[in-house]
Amino acid sequence: MLLTEHQEQYESRNNRKPEGQATPEELTMIRDYVLLPHLLTILQNCLEEVQNSSNVLKRVFAAFTQLLMNRVTKDMYSVKRELSRRNIKILNDEQAELVVYHRFVCRGYEDRFGMVREVMRSELSVRLTKYTNEITALLKDYGK
Repeated sequence: MLLTEHQEQYESRNNRKPEGQATPEELTMIRDYVLLPHLLTILQNCLEEVQNSSNVLKRVFAAFTQLLMNRVTKDMYSVKRELSRRNIKILNDEQAELVVYHRFVCRGYEDRFGMVREVMRSELSVRLTKYTNEITALLKDYGK
């Protein structure tokens, strides 16, 4: 009897693993790994703000925000799991003027991933809109 992790290793032992630099798909996962915690922090701050407000609909807003946070957390863990599976480690971040760099090791190859703060802000806005649209679509389907 094999544990799940060991069974996956056993089945994939003959598959050739890519070596060296990260592929474009892996760079996208690294970007997600960097952005999703920021999005989760923004949503947490929003949730606290809503809970402390005197708005009549604060329970609805809080529940919606919590749904968004759950979805972001789920995606964050799946990205972490996939990066780990591909033997990619994100080490630390450093800021140089308007660019935030993250060092990463991809199958023994060390490199830096940099993102301009403005790009981060716009990407976070796009992601938040995407998550919001997904949940509102589900709610519309539920209301029919």
